[in-house]
Amino acid sequence: MALAAKNVLIVYAHQSPGSFNSAAKDTAVEVLTAKGCAVKVSDLYAMKFKATATAEDVMGEVKNAEHFRYADETKAAWEEGKLAADITEEQLKLSEADLVIFQFPMYWFSLPAILKGWIDRVLTLGYAYSSEKRYNCGIFKDKKAVLSFTTGSLESMFTANGINGDMNVTLWPLQNGILHYCGFQVLAPQIFWAPSHVAREASAAMLQAWRSRLDGLLEEAPLTFTPMDYFDGEKGFQLKPEVQEKQACEKFGLTVGIHMGMAVPPNNQMKAGV
Repeated sequence: MALAAKNVLIVYAHQSPGSFNSAAKDTAVEVLTAKGCAVKVSDLYAMKFKATATAEDVMGEVKNAEHFRYADETKAAWEEGKLAADITEEQLKLSEADLVIFQFPMYWFSLPAILKGWIDRVLTLGYAYSSEKRYNCGIFKDKKAVLSFTTGSLESMFTANGINGDMNVTLWPLQNGILHYCGFQVLAPQIFWAPSHVAREASAAMLQAWRSRLDGLLEEAPLTFTPMDYFDGEKGFQLKPEVQEKQACEKFGLTVGIHMGMAVPPNNQMKAGV
């Protein structure tokens, strides 16, 4: 996929224009625009984006006010053109995007609430996924996505022997449970390790590395996830016996989340082709 003339959406979640995250966002805008991409930024704090998924997200009356079910109600509203305007605006940006960059500081081993709210509200049932269209058969299978984020802890603390545990495990619910679930080709994350705790020269080097990576980001191979046809849908989506038999003598399991009781494959959520 050639980089030029591609549409890029940056979903940005930081309160301060003076932050490292802001600098990382600006770097992406600069480099990708210079490459000929059309770049849009959803600055969630500046937009005062509503983080809570509520009945207010449906224009007009809901189907069942007594027992409001967000997924069902927003699916119907999406089909009928009755989703709240801020949701439809973000869905339009997402539909046009070939690449989505999520730029944020990691909060509590996860996402800032405002970014989680964007995911909860924008990735609605029917629009972003369905029981038939998910994982490698997902709706966004022709789009690429990457998590670009800062940590408050040093890299050594996010290892298999570190106090925070393996970063690959931390990333699994975000990259598999959100991005890959919706079909995205998930690129290796861009992790800025504790930029507020290192020398200015070191943080500048982090941005330079990001700048260099951005130059060929859309040509990168995505991370590997276990395809749906490895699972038996009639038996609770368990790995098929022939898959288990084939993997029985391997040193590592298939992925971080689907490891078959074996050792977790190293860097499965951080590097392509490992």
